[in-house]
Amino acid sequence: MFLNPIDWPEGKKSAACVTFDIDADSLIRTARPDDAELRLQPISMGRYGPTVAVPRILASYRRLGLTQTFFMPAWVMQNYPETVEAILKDGHEIGHHSWKHEDPMGHSDAVEAELFERAMEVHVRMTGRKPRGYRAPVYAITPAMVDRLIEHGFLYDSSMMADDLPYRVETPKGSLIEVPPHWGTDDWPPFAHFEEIDYLMPVRAPSDGIRAFAEEFNAMHEAGGFWMPVLHPFLTGRLARWREMEKLIERALETGEVWFAPMEEIALHAKETKTLRVERLG
Repeated sequence: MFLNPIDWPEGKKSAACVTFDIDADSLIRTARPDDAELRLQPISMGRYGPTVAVPRILASYRRLGLTQTFFMPAWVMQNYPETVEAILKDGHEIGHHSWKHEDPMGHSDAVEAELFERAMEVHVRMTGRKPRGYRAPVYAITPAMVDRLIEHGFLYDSSMMADDLPYRVETPKGSLIEVPPHWGTDDWPPFAHFEEIDYLMPVRAPSDGIRAFAEEFNAMHEAGGFWMPVLHPFLTGRLARWREMEKLIERALETGEVWFAPMEEIALHAKETKTLRVERLG
């Protein structure tokens, strides 16, 4: 069913990583910088993520014995240091997710480079290490950013969508592992309603929204693939939605056949796979 299947560790049938992008109130502050402070509804909606939802998610992970991956804009890391500390205390990975969730199409690559370096400094200062992985805001990665990641020694990216399974991306600068997302396993379509950034979708019931993730998991597990939800604490971290997602994760764990691991471990395993598909850029 896959052109380039991957054999997973420990004899597991499939692999999974439940990822969260903790954007908090960077979204409204970047989208409406002139008057964001007056817009308390979207600010408070974003703040719900790190202050209420992340502690709930971490408690579930501790109960289930999971170590997973979070992506955070560096501005969010600076403004919510307790969230960073709690994630690291439980052994989870924090990946690079821009400075303040900026759209790289909205400024020059020189500006993007400066923001990237600024974020790197925050990661090193707050986590004690350079991040190994990157996810672009709204998946908006550019060729220049791919080369920048390679030059900085990143192991993986998670922004491009050219396969169902991890694959290798090569450019004249070198290579990295792509751990591909896709919109079918992103919680914005079923749950986001954000007028200030012109994203108005019918909000689905928790069970309806999570059912799409369940169907994606079922197909991937049956085929021996890789399941990677892309979630946001202020969306899926809401109580009823997280209850449904937690049930799905529990069901996956109960099979005993799914290798749950942080993105860094997934990418390291993929890198060692000799039959990995190669996508060439440039």
